Amino acid sequence: MATMVPPVKLKWLEHLNSSWITEDSESIATREGVAILYSKLVSNKEVVPLPQQVLCLKGPQLPDFERESLSSDEQDHYLDALLSSQLALAKMVCSDSPFAGALRKRLLVLQRVFYALSNKYHDKGKVKQQQHSPESSSGSADVHSVSERPRSSTDALIEMGVRTGLSLLFALLRQSWMMPVSGPGLSLCNDVIHTAIEVVSSLPPLSLANESKIPPMGLDCLSQVTTFLKGVTIPNSGADTLGRRLASELLLGLAAQRGSLRYLLEWIEMALGASAVVNSMEKSKLLSSQEGMISFDCFMTILMQMRRSLGSSADRSQWREPTRTSDGLCSLYEAALCLFEEVCRMASDYSRTCASPDSIQTGDAPIVSETCEVYVWGSNSSHQLVEGTQEKILQPKLAPSFSDAQTIEAGQYCTFVISTDGSVRACGKGSYGRLGLGDSNNQSTLKKLTFEPHRSIKKVSSSKGSDGHTLAFTTEGEVFSWGDGDYGKLGHGNSSTQKYPKLIQGPLQGKVCAFFLYLK
Repeated sequence: MATMVPPVKLKWLEHLNSSWITEDSESIATREGVAILYSKLVSNKEVVPLPQQVLCLKGPQLPDFERESLSSDEQDHYLDALLSSQLALAKMVCSDSPFAGALRKRLLVLQRVFYALSNKYHDKGKVKQQQHSPESSSGSADVHSVSERPRSSTDALIEMGVRTGLSLLFALLRQSWMMPVSGPGLSLCNDVIHTAIEVVSSLPPLSLANESKIPPMGLDCLSQVTTFLKGVTIPNSGADTLGRRLASELLLGLAAQRGSLRYLLEWIEMALGASAVVNSMEKSKLLSSQEGMISFDCFMTILMQMRRSLGSSADRSQWREPTRTSDGLCSLYEAALCLFEEVCRMASDYSRTCASPDSIQTGDAPIVSETCEVYVWGSNSSHQLVEGTQEKILQPKLAPSFSDAQTIEAGQYCTFVISTDGSVRACGKGSYGRLGLGDSNNQSTLKKLTFEPHRSIKKVSSSKGSDGHTLAFTTEGEVFSWGDGDYGKLGHGNSSTQKYPKLIQGPLQGKVCAFFLYLK
């Protein structure tokens, strides 16, 4: 008897995917590298050896050829049996050879790396690990991975059930609206929508914002529900007044939970469209006074969630609210305008952190808020990042010292910050007076520069090479320079070092510079 290499069961651990992604792929090409990676699989218990199988080397039963005479067909049958037995034995021996064992380990390692990569970068085609068991006849332990099929019969049945259920629900709701209400209280369709509103309201904010985490079937259901509700909100849809109002509220709740500008604008478009139909029908006196309305409290709850996201930088005096009626309702038209103003205000607040300083004009208000968040990383050898130590910062780190920055300029081992009032502060390496602080000392904290005559600075550009020099562009169109003056680079008519900001005159005196080139 002989024993073969035991089969294994695969059990990939999701939390180890990131470590396998970073493995050196070149090491898989060597037998030593494969051995190390395979031992990692075993130690992590991602590869679990199964009990060994005993190889049966007993061949086929043959007759006594000396005493029995066999026909040619019988001889061929026994010959095939012998050859098959020898072939099976050869396969077993080859599969147990050192080469086959190393190849099987290499395939397992490659399968593990492929699963990690597929799991991270191809969510829709994740690799499914197959749980292996001992092979029955041949006893071989072939390892292979199975890719998840894009669509199974079970998925098709589930999708068919969901689609059929939604279609049936929509049909029942429409039919319920057409039937007279037998008693007081909510009708069946309004009760269903009211329950859906309560569920959506109970969710944490932006629960549906990350669509990559929602299955395709879920997104399709949301699309179908949204389309149905949009049709319900129109006055001539067949729904009663309360049903149209509840549909508008549910649509708004879904749009807020999805957190996308697209869905908010779609709700605004729906509200304005419904209001236009209401206005045209009101002229014919075909509608009640509660048409084209929405719950004031429901609308303000969502609006306040959006306003809280603006923080303290928002001007609360400009906040507008729709008019509340005695019934606790407000006009869809006013709600759409308030929501649109809020979206514009959020976009304006966001754009302040993205706008270029080129858009600042003399006398204009700062384009950014008084405070902002600045993250720094990289070399801090000369305290150019205003951190306590001089060690490298390998990841973005919040720097409170730059919180009032309007523009930041990174020079060679130095940093300049323009504040909202047009003042300039500097830190970092001070050799050759590159900081403009009057000396050549390093500066570990931000220190304000002095400009004579006093000017409000619009832009700063610092060289990224040589011994360091800097230019500053004022709101009046003047240019200051300081730092290393070799080759007349400061524009003062000499090659001297300038340790304070000095106004460039000469041919520029009395002229207004229209643009400013950045130093490299």
